[in-house]
Amino acid sequence: MINRLRHYLIRYARQQAGTVSYLTLVQESELGLNLDISHEKSRLNEMLGEISTEEHAAGRPLLSCLVRVQGSKGQGDNFYKLCERLGYGEWRSLKQDENFLKNLIRECREFWLTEDNYAQYALKEA
Repeated sequence: MINRLRHYLIRYARQQAGTVSYLTLVQESELGLNLDISHEKSRLNEMLGEISTEEHAAGRPLLSCLVRVQGSKGQGDNFYKLCERLGYGEWRSLKQDENFLKNLIRECREFWLTEDNYAQYALKEA
């Protein structure tokens, strides 16, 4: 399931503008999760965090920056707390910095639109 989610986000980075909602992500990547059930939504958050932690450790951009919280233009606290754990800075400051998320999204798109990066890293096993 994690590989399917990762591959979906890479394709999204290459082919779409903006960010994807949790609901669209679950439906289009065919995860079969029900976001109305708290533990299934938590599982999705865990998978997104795991993917971004692994990508960060490998020196690649955070794919979860492309997923927006329902009813929001951006990310929720969990994303910024993940960024804090990964060493980007204090999460509240990151959340207040309007350029932080924009830059992450731009870097993610640029990385995955680079054909060499896509060819080398897109199909790796997570």
